[in-house]
Amino acid sequence: MKFRQHLRENIAAEYGTDAYLAYERLDEIIRVVSQTAPASADLTNRQVSLSMPPPTNAQGVLPTARSRESLEDSPDYTDETFLKTMDEQMAKVESFTLEQVTILRSKLKQVEGKLSSVTTTKGSSAIEKETDKIAEDFLRIEKYVNINFMGFHKILKKHDKHIPGKPIKAFYVNRMHGQSWVRGDYSDVVVRLSSIYSSLRNDQVNIDNTGSTSQSFLRSTTKYWVKTEDVSRVKYAILRHLPVFLQKTSTGESDSQMTSSVYLDNDQLELYHGRLDKSPGAIALRLRWYGAGDPQVVFVERKTHREKWTGEVSVKERFVIAEPEVHQVMTNMYDIAAKKLADKSGKSQEEADEWETLAREITQVISAKQLVPTMRTQYMRTAFQIPFDATVRVSLDTNLCMISERSFDLKGMRNWHRDPSSVLAANEITRFPHAVLEVKLELKGNNMTPPKWVTDLQNSGMLYEVHKFSKFIHGCAVMLPEDVRSVPYWVDDASIRESIIASEGQRILVDTKDINSHVGPGSNQIYNHLLPFGHAGENRTSTSVGRTATSKAASAGYTHGEDGQKDYSVNFYDDDIEDAELLASVVNDDCCEDTCLGW
Repeated sequence: MKFRQHLRENIAAEYGTDAYLAYERLDEIIRVVSQTAPASADLTNRQVSLSMPPPTNAQGVLPTARSRESLEDSPDYTDETFLKTMDEQMAKVESFTLEQVTILRSKLKQVEGKLSSVTTTKGSSAIEKETDKIAEDFLRIEKYVNINFMGFHKILKKHDKHIPGKPIKAFYVNRMHGQSWVRGDYSDVVVRLSSIYSSLRNDQVNIDNTGSTSQSFLRSTTKYWVKTEDVSRVKYAILRHLPVFLQKTSTGESDSQMTSSVYLDNDQLELYHGRLDKSPGAIALRLRWYGAGDPQVVFVERKTHREKWTGEVSVKERFVIAEPEVHQVMTNMYDIAAKKLADKSGKSQEEADEWETLAREITQVISAKQLVPTMRTQYMRTAFQIPFDATVRVSLDTNLCMISERSFDLKGMRNWHRDPSSVLAANEITRFPHAVLEVKLELKGNNMTPPKWVTDLQNSGMLYEVHKFSKFIHGCAVMLPEDVRSVPYWVDDASIRESIIASEGQRILVDTKDINSHVGPGSNQIYNHLLPFGHAGENRTSTSVGRTATSKAASAGYTHGEDGQKDYSVNFYDDDIEDAELLASVVNDDCCEDTCLGW
């Protein structure tokens, strides 16, 4: 489908055609100007002659050689006409976006003013409908922004293709990214919507989350990729049921917080390979801090992998130190005994002993395995949870990037992360193209079924399950390609291929010139449905619909109930259940007989 048709079909009736970029007019200007466009300028020439005729155009003929018939129906357009029209269109879209957001904020203020006077179920229902309408308006604005953003990209690409002598796409794209309609942070709308819904639900802090007499419970953690254009829709689907955990910033409250983690490993990438292979007892060690500034408080964290069939569960443990103490921990000079004596936090003796054991084990393993800062992950995290209620916890990580923490002077571990002002080379940073959603469930008692809204979200087509996705593993595989012995299965996914190549990590990718194989050796050769968006030879980035473990056909482009197809809805399952148990549960379902359900 051509973009002009896509634009016509997606114009919001509430906004009208005039609110969108004038794509067809810009296209017409390009068509006319390209007929007289000169060849690329000679950038080495420093002189001109006023008595020389103009250079030939991009077709290799003199502009004056065009027939009169080809000119008589063409408007008098020039390059300046296109540039002026582009400026006008960008200004129009920016002004309209800001106007609509201002209207939304005004409506939110009115709804917030009504909350205190709500005393009946009918009144609460009316406010909820009003809030739903505001949320729908916000999603409509985001779609408007995305369509115009795509339109500007398309028309600029067409300009540079037909008028190669005067490329402008790079300039205008960078300019767009600096404008408020693209860069603007409208998270305050999300925060206020969350607050309204929370008040309507009358969310209460769950003081006692252990009151069930039943010892039966089910814990599961599932990770998904979310396309950028679906982030706001996913946030809205969640905040209608769970409140956003608010973050304090210098400009007020936000729905997200910068989260940075420096992962440790040695020259052999021992921890990387242990976590990739899921070896029993494999650990990951990281130094984590929150906020955009320099770290003041640092969390030293250890994650340990356990196989569920052994009766054990994977655990995450941590303790807190001040930033100057990181050097002591990294060099095994941390005075654990003195810290234990000086601790006035009111810990019990058992808790103090556990803290001491953890601190000693971590400092000793850092020294014994010669662990050093290796990889940093950085992202904006939005968290959803009713305080002290672990039934459903959701986190959404956006603006995800991984940064190599190698190739700089550690100065005896006093520099344990890169100077934020330093310029990173292409192979020192990789920007992940999707958001990452993590859903944690803790179901207890007689009801082991997750809330319906969770299942609805899983079945929404916006989530792409990627089993055991790891930011640490992805960063190491992409930026340390010469050091890794094996790579995770998801690197073959078509949707992240460009980002890997941009970080000079193509060494871990298969050569697309080999028509016999578009995936690397390993699981993807057998279970190609593991890749949410297909491989390089079958790129489904624009057609794939969200799916989880059992929806193999969905990722091939089938949607629920279309054309007589079976309903490939996603069913909740515990990703730690053994393969045999899962296979037994679907042995009669011929649609799934060849799937790898033990993700």
